[in-house]
Amino acid sequence: MILSGHEIRRQLGRNIVIDPFDDGRLNPNSYNLSLHDELLVYEEVVLDMRKSNRVERITIPPDGLVLTPNQLYLGRTVERTETHNLVPMIEGRSSIGRLGLFVHVTAGFGDVGFSGYWTLEMFAVQPVKIYPGVPICQIFFHEVIGEITEYTSTKYQHNHDIQPSMLFRELCPEGDAAQQLELAFEADGVARQRQLLAGKQAVR
Repeated sequence: MILSGHEIRRQLGRNIVIDPFDDGRLNPNSYNLSLHDELLVYEEVVLDMRKSNRVERITIPPDGLVLTPNQLYLGRTVERTETHNLVPMIEGRSSIGRLGLFVHVTAGFGDVGFSGYWTLEMFAVQPVKIYPGVPICQIFFHEVIGEITEYTSTKYQHNHDIQPSMLFRELCPEGDAAQQLELAFEADGVARQRQLLAGKQAVR
């Protein structure tokens, strides 16, 4: 069973925390979460599951940032959520998907007991301009049948920032920190994007 918007409101402060909460973003059976003003991109030629891959931080300016195709961007929600006795789930908004921007969050599933900000995996089919604070995805809640064991993982619980993959903690507990080559951003357009932004700011 999926909670209605009215039931989401009734559960606030009990089984559901959405901070900050704006009643205008409540839908018939979901709530719109917004995009923070920072992104992460990986700085590696090859992403290795067994290692901590390096990332670079990009700020989304108020007048927007153009995302380029064939590049994975990691963002996060402005809102921190906490859920008890319910399963939180995230889906990209249809209006965003119709612009060719696909937003995924941990394969769509959260865990009972998760508390923190949601890391967003974003991929653009064609260049698309995004803005900080835009309603980027929606959270909805399923009821659970059976005994509940709450999420307690040390990887992502109670996070305060965008979180790259920490799969390496499972696959390589000894923490292999071998370095990889940096990605040549000129090859995928990210460097050109930054240069254009720098040029705009210089003109101003």
